[in-house]
Amino acid sequence: AHHVLVNGLSQLTPDIPVVSEEDPDSLRIPETHQRYWLIDPLDGTKEFINRNDEFTCNLALIDSHKTMYGFVSVPVVGSIYHGGGQHGAYRINRTGEETRIQCQRQRTPTRVIASKSHLNPETTAFIEAIETPVELIQAGSSLKFLRIAEGLADIYARLAPTCEWDTAAAQAILEGAGGSVKKIDGSAVTYGKSEILNPHFIAAAL
Repeated sequence: AHHVLVNGLSQLTPDIPVVSEEDPDSLRIPETHQRYWLIDPLDGTKEFINRNDEFTCNLALIDSHKTMYGFVSVPVVGSIYHGGGQHGAYRINRTGEETRIQCQRQRTPTRVIASKSHLNPETTAFIEAIETPVELIQAGSSLKFLRIAEGLADIYARLAPTCEWDTAAAQAILEGAGGSVKKIDGSAVTYGKSEILNPHFIAAAL
């Protein structure tokens, strides 16, 4: 998957370098480039190993520390999601039919989506502190962002480590669908940092 993406992008956009989780040398590219592709050829390794179908392939265009546009494929079901903050968000199914997707905030119960593999005590405490009734939904990989973008969930708190390539593509799609991804203090999640780990964040339908 890494080689397919890198080879394809080098032909489509030869002037834009590619940062990939699978290429440690590429992690230095953000030090000298404002615009680059950021890819995670396999997001949801545990889901892939467990054969539960909830793994994805993520590709994001980063510019000036912001995620501008994202593509997320769900290989098992043959779906591709794409979008960006100024461009809307869309889902293409296996037959090629494209549908615009949009967040649909539900007030009660609050549909909280959480990781299948990383539901830690901090996240459990966050969920228990929500004052409205809660419906817990679990999903793997970047699908958690996509479920909010599709209107199937309301909030996703990530209070455990993630890397930039785990979130950039799906964040762009969620923002295109009318949602947001913010750090705990409400500030923006940015990319191309010297530290590849993300801060804790909350993704939500607005």
